[in-house]
Amino acid sequence: MNNPLLRPYFEKLTERDKTALMQEMADRYGLQFKGLQRFCRWDRSCTTGVFEKGGREFVFVPGDTVTIGWERFETGLDEENLEELYDVFEEYEYKGTPEEFIGEDMAPVRQVTVAPMLAGRKLEEIGWEPVSFQDPRLLEHPDWLQAFQEHQRAGMRGLNLAGCARFHCTDGRWEAFLYHDVTYDELKELLNRQGFSLPTADEWAYLCGGGCRTLFPWGDGLKSGMHLYHFSEAADAGRPYDMEEPNFFGLSIAYDPYKQELVEADAAATCGGDGGCCICGGEGPLLGYLPCSPHRKPEIQEDDVLDNDFHFYRPIIRVWQ
Repeated sequence: MNNPLLRPYFEKLTERDKTALMQEMADRYGLQFKGLQRFCRWDRSCTTGVFEKGGREFVFVPGDTVTIGWERFETGLDEENLEELYDVFEEYEYKGTPEEFIGEDMAPVRQVTVAPMLAGRKLEEIGWEPVSFQDPRLLEHPDWLQAFQEHQRAGMRGLNLAGCARFHCTDGRWEAFLYHDVTYDELKELLNRQGFSLPTADEWAYLCGGGCRTLFPWGDGLKSGMHLYHFSEAADAGRPYDMEEPNFFGLSIAYDPYKQELVEADAAATCGGDGGCCICGGEGPLLGYLPCSPHRKPEIQEDDVLDNDFHFYRPIIRVWQ
């Protein structure tokens, strides 16, 4: 029997049948079904259900069997991307080919079957607790408040006291946050109690790339004129960041190399970024964003304690028919 929760069959359902299926799913998993929405990006599209639970938005992502991992270009790099690579090759006296160089960081090619799931649309922060400016835990650190006040008077809109507190201005209103250490196992246990999980690395690759065979979901390199975090000009302020816009599943995913997305594994592991290492090392946009490729090997973290400034998570619910 054809499973309507798998992508080849889900895409053929009428909107009426999809709506009935989504409402049944909402009732089963305790979510509010907000309606169907069509997401189009990079020549692919999906009309799927949008849900809400506890202030989070989820989308239904149908399951599929796809090929992930990378070993060669499908269309090749343009001159601008190649020029960046060859500059690096010259600096490090690298004698290999672009495919060999990039392939060192890519996962092996393989076929995987991904179960249907409800996936959180946005990354979520770890270990930052919103608090009142009158919270006793904040008031007992007048040096933090003094630093914030000086920052505020200087006309700045945010201050991060690493490992302590954070202050941020949104729409003219300042908010305060306290930092808490969180371990990988503690995060997984918390999500489990809430009825959620982390995606595996294979599931993350599917959510990000949808089974694309190119280096990125849109092609083999970065496109000229893309609006990218950390590389765009000041004149682009206010313009949406290309990679942060919802993808063909409706997910905001792999758009900032500084943001590492935690995945399910035996030890703390991340996809979608390298904490900005390549960018801080002076690499250009292509190499800076290479860690955002859906095919890149997961990065195993040094220990179980998470870094609340660089580690983020996406809750999912695996769905069974």
